[in-house]
Amino acid sequence: MTESCRYNDITVRHSSVKVDCETLLSRFQETDSVRFENFLEIWRDMKFSHIFLGGMQSLQMVNFTKDALAAACLYFLPPYTFQIRVGALYLLYGLYNTQLCRPKEKIRLSLKDWHEIEDYYQDLLTSQHLDAAHIFRQMRVNRAFHFTAMPTFLSYGNQKPSADNLGKEEFKDTTDRVADLVSTDMMEELLNIHEHYQKTKCLISADKSQPDKSLSLIKNEFVDDLKSLMTDHQQWKQEKRKPKTEEEEQQEKGGTSQESEGSERARALARIKSKSYSSATLAIKSRRHRQVELVSSIPASPSHKTKRGQRAKKPKRRKMASKDEETELGGF
Repeated sequence: MTESCRYNDITVRHSSVKVDCETLLSRFQETDSVRFENFLEIWRDMKFSHIFLGGMQSLQMVNFTKDALAAACLYFLPPYTFQIRVGALYLLYGLYNTQLCRPKEKIRLSLKDWHEIEDYYQDLLTSQHLDAAHIFRQMRVNRAFHFTAMPTFLSYGNQKPSADNLGKEEFKDTTDRVADLVSTDMMEELLNIHEHYQKTKCLISADKSQPDKSLSLIKNEFVDDLKSLMTDHQQWKQEKRKPKTEEEEQQEKGGTSQESEGSERARALARIKSKSYSSATLAIKSRRHRQVELVSSIPASPSHKTKRGQRAKKPKRRKMASKDEETELGGF
């Protein structure tokens, strides 16, 4: 009975810390930034440093600190987005430096995960995210990581809830379909197949030095073009991760302000035109024969339509004569 109560206590404690960490990372994700100053504002607003002020005993404090570091370290590894991993790095830095354990509890990292972290550190340097790279370097200098064979502590007969290793789906990174489709091994295989294909065409051609033109069904630079496209895609991803400079932000703000001013001006001109064309002015009596039709957005009624260049027709003489005859006959 005591073992089950202890297991439930550990499960509730770990899930509670995990929810708090996910709330902080969700707010950091809304900022759409990877700057440490933005993370620090959220940290102070949530008063996250008070998470260890619970009046716990020494053993409980050690277990709670381990759970907090494990919950934050979960989002520091793939397959989560670049921004979430940066936020998890800042979170680990804050939890490690504000914990009350002496000596400090270290962050467990397995050796297989360390290669992913080293690649991530190089991405931080190439993307010029120097604040995140500096914090990671400080943690390495302070020996905040504990390298182990397994990411979690294992013991015989110790049950572990499976939900601990599951993170939020909103934090996961979308898979790079291009990198999955065209890998390095696939490019080498394509190059070998292309060379073998060219040699085979030369063997069945009349001129053994070069293939016949009738056999050229694909481009000779197919593999090279594919390599250049992959290189451009990787460069585009790196440029997208780079932080925007102040000049670029000012240019974007200036572009949006110019577009808004242009749209307001266009709407004002449209209102002026609609007012001018909606009211028709009468011409002078001597120039009334020069009036043309006014095209309006509102369809005019048939009674108000004016024909172009129309004059008042005089009655014909025959009709007038017939009317006179009718009056004369009617008089008798």
